[in-house]
Amino acid sequence: MEHFVCDPRLLRNAFGRFATGVTVVTTGTAGGPVAITANSFSSVSLDPPLVLWSIGRHSRRFDAFANAAQYAIHVLADDQSDLCWRFSKSGTDFAGLELAWNGHGVPLLPRALARFECSVADRFPAGDHMILLGRVLELETQEGSPLLFAGGRSRPQSEG
Repeated sequence: MEHFVCDPRLLRNAFGRFATGVTVVTTGTAGGPVAITANSFSSVSLDPPLVLWSIGRHSRRFDAFANAAQYAIHVLADDQSDLCWRFSKSGTDFAGLELAWNGHGVPLLPRALARFECSVADRFPAGDHMILLGRVLELETQEGSPLLFAGGRSRPQSEG
C-alpha cells in the first residue's frame, strides 16, 4: 500500500475549504455530563435511521465517547457559536445552560436546530480518529438557520 505524505497543517487547511455544519455531541458519564464540538457529523441511512460522527483519539474526551452507549448530537443554530467554542475548549462547562436529560442519562442542550438521540450501533477505527455510528432513537427539530464552520472559524449561514 502506498502512503501519501504531506504537511498536516496543509491538509487541515485543505479540509477547511469544505464548509460544514456545527454540532455538539453530549453524553452522560459517572463523573457528570460531557460534551464536544464536532463538524464530522453526517447522515448515513433512513432505514434504519443511522448517523455518524468521529472523534480524535488524542482528545481528552475520547474515552467518554468511545465508551458511551448513548449520546445526543445537537445541530447548532447560527446564533449558537458560543456553544461551538465553549465545547471545543471544555467538555464539562455546562454553566448557565438549562439542560434536560433523556431517559438514558444523556444531557440535552436547549434550542438546537435538530437533536438526534442515539445509541451506538458500531465503532470503527479510522487513522487518528474513531468513527461512531449511531442509531437514531429520538429526534427533535425547530426552524432556523444553521451555524457553519469553514476555514477555521464559525459563521452564520448569511455570511456564507
